[in-house]
Amino acid sequence: MTLRLLLATLLLACAPCAAAERRAVDDGGHALVLAQPARRIVTLAPHLTEIAYAAGAGDAVVAVGRFSDWPKAALDKPVVGDAFTVDYEALSRLRPDLVLVWGSGTPERTRDKLRALGFPVFEVEIRDVAGLARTLRDLGRLAGTESAAEARAAAIAADWDALRARYAGRRPVRVFFQLWDAPLMTLNGRHLISSAIEACGGRNVFAELPTLTATVGWESAVARDPELVAIGGSPSEPAKPGRWAEFQQVSATRHAQFARIDGNLISRSGPRFVDGARELCEAIQRVRDGSPQPR
Repeated sequence: MTLRLLLATLLLACAPCAAAERRAVDDGGHALVLAQPARRIVTLAPHLTEIAYAAGAGDAVVAVGRFSDWPKAALDKPVVGDAFTVDYEALSRLRPDLVLVWGSGTPERTRDKLRALGFPVFEVEIRDVAGLARTLRDLGRLAGTESAAEARAAAIAADWDALRARYAGRRPVRVFFQLWDAPLMTLNGRHLISSAIEACGGRNVFAELPTLTATVGWESAVARDPELVAIGGSPSEPAKPGRWAEFQQVSATRHAQFARIDGNLISRSGPRFVDGARELCEAIQRVRDGSPQPR
């Protein structure tokens, strides 16, 4: 009887521990187990900061990556690194119980060192809206903010479905998404932004590229004859044709179809992505309608 009572007591004592334990598998295939919900989170990229806040874990964020400016509360957090360097001493002093890293944006050596130093690392690589929703839910589970994370994930998924339905069946438009102009850079069909092009009824003219982002030659770009050149960046800056003006045989140049899409929305792979996709859809629709792009 004494042994049974002892075992029962131990089970009861361990029950809260099991309930508090948090598990998730990141986009790099690494299983992460936290003994309790994360209360000291570090985000090493701007979109990871946005995701943490959107998942209801903003109060747990103790440091961020450089250029984390949304939501505004993130501006008050200490900066411990960026996509290339991390202040490991400052990170150690913060004693984080969860470090969010960007899979393709954080160098592998940095990710390996973070793990070697014993930090609980969660790798995020978002390629589609389903992945964005899944990341929100994973982070909500790790931080113990499941309700807030689920609500935001569901809202984003619903907005995305509505956007796709609105533009379904419309005439395809050839789109070149310009990441940079010197050298000329674009993205392939596996990139999150390319999913927005497709949702809007557009066609990424370099979807077949083997890498997510790549430099392409002007001769090749001109041969694809894009009807729209979409450029990510500050909405306060006009979309200028730049060197495209030299190629009057290109449809986008001939019809002055150059559109600036808010880079903070569409390029960050964060919870505001669908808002950026909506801007892109409107730009593509203006091509169909023969309407000028805003200046």
